[in-house]
Amino acid sequence: MSGIDQAKQAVRDRVWRRLIDGGGAPADSYGKIPGFYGNEATAERLAELPEWQRATTVKANPDWAQLPVRTRALQDGKLLYMAVPRMASLEPFYLLDPKTLTVSPAEAAEKRGAARVARRLGVDALRPIDVVICGSVAVHRSGARIGKGAGYSDLEVALLIEAGLVTDATVIVAPVHGLQVVGEDIPETDHDFSVDIIVTPDEVIRCTNRRRPQGLVWNDLTAEKIAAIPVLAARSRAAE
Repeated sequence: MSGIDQAKQAVRDRVWRRLIDGGGAPADSYGKIPGFYGNEATAERLAELPEWQRATTVKANPDWAQLPVRTRALQDGKLLYMAVPRMASLEPFYLLDPKTLTVSPAEAAEKRGAARVARRLGVDALRPIDVVICGSVAVHRSGARIGKGAGYSDLEVALLIEAGLVTDATVIVAPVHGLQVVGEDIPETDHDFSVDIIVTPDEVIRCTNRRRPQGLVWNDLTAEKIAAIPVLAARSRAAE
């Protein structure tokens, strides 16, 4: 593990322990994108923002913590792209269209529900994204964020940037518990993106230090990582 990876992990460890010890999330949240208490209130606060109200397309991570946000997107009539867990498909996004749902928004927005009723799409079949919802372990008021360390959010955003679907007009949002907002610096690397808005159950934080990669940073990917993610493996073979 590199020095920057160790520094990131130290931040994660502190936030997981603070969140659990402070009663902000269940005890089994360690090592995960925390399913924090107050996530429904966070979704309601997010829905009040003009950026959300203007949005017609939303891309979200599949973690339990953001289930209320995904449900609200469908309830509000927004086209929802939900990442396939671990990007384990050549078509790494679920399409959930509120106009054609055969189950309730809450059921469709769950991982199992989406796997059952949604159609899978490749990046080339997506529409431009207005709002990206990213799961996070820790966020800084500047917009720096870290996930649980698997790197899937960074890869998803990088793919969408390369495809021209995440642009300067796209707003990236981190819905989190207040205990996940840290004052210490969060280390960043070339493949990391920052968030534009942090939403907690109690406040909205608008960030000013936007950071986005130009696309995939292949030098940061191991051969094992590429082989484990079908869409990356296919691109790698095509480039040979």
